[in-house]
Amino acid sequence: MKDLLYELYVQAGRPSLDDITAAVLADDDLSGAPGRDSINRILGSTQLPPSQADVVAVATVLARLARWEVTDAVHRARDGWVKAHLAAARPPTGPGQPVAQANPLALEVHPAITAGSAADGLDVLPVYIPRAHDSRLATVVEEVRNGACRLVMLVGGSSTGKTRACWEAVRSLGEPWRLWHPIDPSRPTAALGDLPQLGPYTVVWLNEAQHYLLTSDPALGEQIAAGLRELLRGPGRGPVLVLGTLWPQYWDILTAVPAPGVPDPHAQTRELIKDCCIRLPETFAGADLQAAGEYAARSGDPRLTEALRQASSGHLTQYLAGGPALIARYDNAEPAARAVLDAAIDARRLGHGPALTRLFLEEAAAGYLTDEQWDLLSDDWLERAFAYLADPRPCRGARPPLTRIRPRPGSPSVSAGTGGEPCYRLADYLEQYGARQRRLLFPPAAFWNAAVRHAATLSDHVALAKAAQERGRHRHAFALWQHAADVGDASALYNLTVLRERTGDYKAAEHLARAAAAAGDTTVLYRLAERRQWIGDHESAERLAYAAADAGDASVLCNMARLRERAADHEGAERLARAAAKAGDASALHDLAWLREQRGDDTGAERLARAAVEAGNTSALQNLARLRERAGDTHEAERLAREAAEAGHTYALHDLVERRQRLGEHEGAERLQNLITCTEAASDSSVATRHKRATQRSTGEQLTRETSTADRTYALRRRAERYEQTGNLLKAEELYRLLAKMGDPSALQNLARMRERAGDLREAEELYRTAVGMGDPSALQGLAWMRERAGDLREAEHLAQAAAAAGDTTALRHLAERREWAGDLREAEHLAQAAAAAGDTTALRHMAERRERIGDAEGAERLAQAAAAAGDPSALQDLSGIREQAGDHQDAERLAYAAADAGNTSAFHNLIEQREQAGDRQGAERLAYAAADAGDASALWNLARLRMQTIADERWKDLLRFGLEADGTISDPW
Repeated sequence: MKDLLYELYVQAGRPSLDDITAAVLADDDLSGAPGRDSINRILGSTQLPPSQADVVAVATVLARLARWEVTDAVHRARDGWVKAHLAAARPPTGPGQPVAQANPLALEVHPAITAGSAADGLDVLPVYIPRAHDSRLATVVEEVRNGACRLVMLVGGSSTGKTRACWEAVRSLGEPWRLWHPIDPSRPTAALGDLPQLGPYTVVWLNEAQHYLLTSDPALGEQIAAGLRELLRGPGRGPVLVLGTLWPQYWDILTAVPAPGVPDPHAQTRELIKDCCIRLPETFAGADLQAAGEYAARSGDPRLTEALRQASSGHLTQYLAGGPALIARYDNAEPAARAVLDAAIDARRLGHGPALTRLFLEEAAAGYLTDEQWDLLSDDWLERAFAYLADPRPCRGARPPLTRIRPRPGSPSVSAGTGGEPCYRLADYLEQYGARQRRLLFPPAAFWNAAVRHAATLSDHVALAKAAQERGRHRHAFALWQHAADVGDASALYNLTVLRERTGDYKAAEHLARAAAAAGDTTVLYRLAERRQWIGDHESAERLAYAAADAGDASVLCNMARLRERAADHEGAERLARAAAKAGDASALHDLAWLREQRGDDTGAERLARAAVEAGNTSALQNLARLRERAGDTHEAERLAREAAEAGHTYALHDLVERRQRLGEHEGAERLQNLITCTEAASDSSVATRHKRATQRSTGEQLTRETSTADRTYALRRRAERYEQTGNLLKAEELYRLLAKMGDPSALQNLARMRERAGDLREAEELYRTAVGMGDPSALQGLAWMRERAGDLREAEHLAQAAAAAGDTTALRHLAERREWAGDLREAEHLAQAAAAAGDTTALRHMAERRERIGDAEGAERLAQAAAAAGDPSALQDLSGIREQAGDHQDAERLAYAAADAGNTSAFHNLIEQREQAGDRQGAERLAYAAADAGDASALWNLARLRMQTIADERWKDLLRFGLEADGTISDPW
């Protein structure tokens, strides 16, 4: 209904509200008589108009102005109004419970600390203090309440208030809204199973969304993301609100764009969440902190009062969630309890799921204790440790360091580990705090041995195997992959093969590769065959390639054939290509034919092209046609070209047309050109697509009208731009105004810029604001810059913040740089921080580098740390490189560690290369080992290969083959 009314409005030339109101009042035959405000709501609001007569009146007036068939427009408007109200009244179906019945604690909102006896009678949650992100979230909820489908992902650190903000945003949704929190039997299984059944008026609650989207098997997370995308766009499934929360590191993983040629494991997820991020600040500051004090005074809530008094640096939400108490329990723990916690922290930061078995923690903890500490333990050390860590009393009602996970009756979950032993969950805040403290440390061998035996699930084994392999601990990775393979994970065979091949045990590697192929994964055979080919072991390479072909993948035979051809082994190349064709892939025969033709061997090329055609590769017909034409057999060449065209390949016919024209055979060229035209027209998929779209619409005329309007808009815009570039400003302005009337808001921005250059600032600003009102938030940038040039910095910042909230941080970056150039460094930093809060750290990074260049090392580091806190540690890496070049090696190394601690190990790579070139071999080696411990062993492998070229030292060869032990020493053969 709304789409119909808006289309009528646009086709009518966007008449003013006053004109529409006057037309309604002038027609006494209309049953409805909406006033100006009602008409504005009917056209401009997402709310359902209560009066059908008013909607019909507006549709009638607009249809007349648009020269539409009035009867048809009225019928469609009336029918749409009825269907819309029926849909709104329809009770929701599908999973979930009424929002009014939801329990915030069951939705994983953190319980707050208690405040002594004064806590009696208080609500379970402290008074809520709205902040900027709540306003943005409320806007989304209002859109959903009015019929839209939306997804919002709140991104922030642990205990920053993400889940509570989500709860406050949706708790007011009454009937018919339902809330669905998929958790049983596991989060991804529940989500994937029930997504298709979700109905309208549903809130999808994805707290800690990494459990749904960042799964150990990326395909599972991608299925969930695809299902959510379909839910949000599926006709008749809305209104729906999907609410999720993520820590920044998970957001970075899920939205990272891989390098070209690298697999993209999170393509669906990235597309799902890329434009829906609302970031939460880590602390209360400025006006937010002042508001917190006012709320505390009005509410009399002693918990909030205490947090204001005791929390450091504005960390109110963390304090209320028990953060300081958790850190105190961690710092003051006895060695045994501290060892259990360190093992739990390491398990979680390296990818283990939330459920940690007691046996795993017990066995792993032994490796964190010194010999003396171990000898002094009492017999009941484990019971005492768990009693200390699971006691909620010192945390004053908040979650203790470890919480026993109680399985629900009849629920097949991992709440109990193998054999039914209890499982525990680490407190979120302590998990994040501990992960930062231990990010650069590698767990002891006891941790990995315990993981093999007692990690809770197959997914946990896989995650820890990847972590060990990334850190160069191949023996431990192999043991974990082996366990995964033993319990049925065929994909683990690939990694087992790679690791075994690396040790030089080619026989065992080949055995594993064949097992993987038998399980349906021929990738391993492919990789092994290529590696054997590369080292010159052609016999083994061919054997593996034939094995892959037998398993259904002939591509490795094709690749080897091409390699042999380029190496001048023509006989071997042809033999492999024919074997590939026999296995179902004739592409190698076609490629060899082309290579022989390029070499001048037309006879060999034709023989191979015919073999390719016989094997089903019709594109080789084009090669044959070209070869026959060159041999003077024009009749056969034309026959082959026609056959190729019938198979969908018209290049050969084009080639013949050009040749006939060069030879002056214009009649033959024209005949072939006509044949090309007929062939291409018959196979033009775009025609079929356009026809399909036309039949899906109510009339073909509508499609024609839409297409012609789009084409006309494009043509007018190009003409206007050309007039502007050539200085014909009057003509350009005339066309931009016409485009604006046709509904193109970007034309208004062009007009605004022209008016601004002409000195008509008042009209320029009015045009920018009109563009914003027409749904073009990028016009906020132009407004911000105008206000800034006029000296109204406050309004400029307000507009830039609004643009950032709409997804465009350009204005904030621009204002930050302008303030810095003007010498107002405090305001520049403030604006750069605002841009970073909206997800753009560019200004912070550039400002840090400029401060470093002018000698303000302290300011540079402060800005770089701010960028890292916002999720971008590259500024720390840049500073490290600058300090290293300046000769400040100690500070360079300190900053590289800080960058790695923030998740960016690339800083180590730069320093290692510089140290090695400067002759500091010991320093380069130390940093390479540190990078491996931090999760990036590639620098160590590169250094080992470099050393092998310059030093006759077998230990570097052993390092590459067998990797490292947990303590950082080179492994013996395993």
